[in-house]
Amino acid sequence: MENLVNSDQAIENQNNIQKISPCGIMSDNTSEIIQKLESEMPLFFQGYSDLYSKYLHSIKDIFGVCHLAEKQYFDKFNIDQGILKQFNSYCKSITNTSKSQIDLSRDFLKYYFEFQLSLVDSSDKYFHNLMNNYAKILSQFIK
Repeated sequence: MENLVNSDQAIENQNNIQKISPCGIMSDNTSEIIQKLESEMPLFFQGYSDLYSKYLHSIKDIFGVCHLAEKQYFDKFNIDQGILKQFNSYCKSITNTSKSQIDLSRDFLKYYFEFQLSLVDSSDKYFHNLMNNYAKILSQFIK
């Protein structure tokens, strides 16, 4: 009689244990990896931003030091102010073109990211519908 009670308890314990599925295993592990990647993103972007800012400041400092050193040298040549105004105009034109290109690049990236996000949303909806239909067909085979 005792064996029968132990056998019934074993069957009951097996029924209470949550069954593991291959899809559940893959989903859980994939979620862990994605959460880990998401948690590292702020550090990655902040590090890149800090590095880029430091790089730009370094370039600015190099030109600042260069300006101080060369100013004394070029001041001795007494270069015609008309030529310097033309050179300044040329440099301003390059500066404005560069700033315009930066704006165009920024706008391109903005629209590119919006497009990519929209594409991911559409793909997500498509795969949800696909999986729902797959589940319906699979359930009909099981019947």
